[in-house]
Amino acid sequence: MPQELSITSTTTTTTTTTITTVTNTKKLTLIPLIFVIYFEVAGGPYGEEPAVQAAGPLLTIIGFLVFPFIWSVPEALVTAELSTAYPGNGGFVIWAERAFGPFWGSLMGTWKFLSSVINIAAFPVLCIDYMKQIIPAIESGVPRYLALLCSTLGLSFLNYTGLTIVGYTSVVLAVVSLLPFIFMCLIALPKIKPHSTFAGEVDQPQKTLPRALFITVIFTCMAYVFPLLAVIGALSVEPSEWGAGFMAQAAELIAGKWLKIFLEVGAMLAAIGPFEAQLSSTAFQLLGMADIGSLPKFFGLRSKWFNTPWVGILLSTSISLGVSYMNFTDIISSANFLYSLSMLLEFASFVWLRRKFPRLKRPYRVPIRLPLLVVMCLIPCGFLVVIMAIATKKVYLVSGIMTVAGIGWYYLMKFCKSRKWFQFNTGGEVVVEENDHERVAGHL
Repeated sequence: MPQELSITSTTTTTTTTTITTVTNTKKLTLIPLIFVIYFEVAGGPYGEEPAVQAAGPLLTIIGFLVFPFIWSVPEALVTAELSTAYPGNGGFVIWAERAFGPFWGSLMGTWKFLSSVINIAAFPVLCIDYMKQIIPAIESGVPRYLALLCSTLGLSFLNYTGLTIVGYTSVVLAVVSLLPFIFMCLIALPKIKPHSTFAGEVDQPQKTLPRALFITVIFTCMAYVFPLLAVIGALSVEPSEWGAGFMAQAAELIAGKWLKIFLEVGAMLAAIGPFEAQLSSTAFQLLGMADIGSLPKFFGLRSKWFNTPWVGILLSTSISLGVSYMNFTDIISSANFLYSLSMLLEFASFVWLRRKFPRLKRPYRVPIRLPLLVVMCLIPCGFLVVIMAIATKKVYLVSGIMTVAGIGWYYLMKFCKSRKWFQFNTGGEVVVEENDHERVAGHL
């Protein structure tokens, strides 16, 4: 997650020097950070019905219980170690750059940015799809386009007001969107039949981020499993009936029409949270890439009023707004393909940095030796390879074009630097020098 951190540096040849990033903004604390991460990776049990329809209740529950430990936990461990070892807004771009060089850092930035910004476009569309149940006029035509435009711009402005506001908004959205499922679970308890159930903006990131990551993994798992157990236990329904939106019907069967309406409103709000979380992530990613000199300085411009990266927010919003008007099933699939590539590079960076800089001071260190770390990373990587292997030819083509464009962008920026057409941050972000036990100031 984006963060800024004052770092005290020491070198082997000079006395202690303090290098500080000056900022007047409030930092994210533990609770808001948990819900920002929650919305970036999940958003609630809305949409889990097709899993039951495809695999049945038993395998679905087993999947929701097991999958976090073979995917979410390794990813949380990797993020916790690297983000505390290299605190800064560049995040995974810095990790790849330090592991394999600036080319791979830039390509990581391209893959992450494109996959995230295309994903963002899906959430206003989902929000409008729920709203049309209440306001049928926005189902199609000009009213739908205007609703998409207004919702995207409104949600983006909320992001512009600051990450702290986004954090506390995420808390409210999570509580309201999950309340219908809490009510449904409580009301369903007496009806359950035993034979039916199967079971660079963070405050003190070295301490807060690992705790938030692990709490989020547990919280997300519970948020998906408990409602599923309640519905499966209280209702006798064939898996074939678990189509999209079945949870709302189940809520009505269990508690009445009021809970169905409440759940539909919650679904609409749950679509807002991921939009805010992912827009913050992409905007701060661009700011971080400007900090380390991968992008021109103007990508790192901040608002005078809110100190937020307004250029990153504007660019991300513009791209997602354009994509939201398209039939983008294949593009979304391509975004997932690019995300898989970026995650393979992230796991590789993690392992290689452990081997390359074993003495690097890591405020949080995964307590496993290198051979077991490789095994831990290979398991989720296997899933990523499967996802990529079953992609369609069109997905391969679109993803290939986007990757080639990212490579071209890297060399274009390199050419612009040599010609001095734009101003770049030549000093780079404050990072650590990997050949010493202590944090020292260095350039990327």
